[in-house]
Amino acid sequence: MTQTPRTIALASDHAAVGLKAELAAWLTEQGHSVTDLGPDTADSVDYPDYGFKLADHVAAGGSEFGVALCGSGIGISIAVNRNPGCRCALVSDHLSASLSRQHNNANVIAMGARLIGIDTAKDCLATFLATPFEGGRHERRVAKLTPA
Repeated sequence: MTQTPRTIALASDHAAVGLKAELAAWLTEQGHSVTDLGPDTADSVDYPDYGFKLADHVAAGGSEFGVALCGSGIGISIAVNRNPGCRCALVSDHLSASLSRQHNNANVIAMGARLIGIDTAKDCLATFLATPFEGGRHERRVAKLTPA
């Protein structure tokens, strides 16, 4: 699947540092510009710290899209969504990744390293990046999620 090169930031907790490294390498191979916001080791860290860091980066325009990873994807997605400039969707398959962009104009994708493998993660991420926001009837709903 050929895609327009994007700027993408990734962050994780210790449980997903391996998946983050694999996705970062894969995204770079695909021609995207990648920013790894950490951590760099599997030493225990707190997912909110990295979720907040990713959210601040994306909301400030540092990258077009973000990838948030933790063991389940739940905790880090909650942290990212505390920032009103982010719409983070926890996905686990092709359809949820597609709908997160089509209907919700998500700018951050979250996945759980303990729940999905690398092939599913790549499929979700490729779908997320290739799917445009549908607009139309979804515009007013997304506008209610976006700060004025």
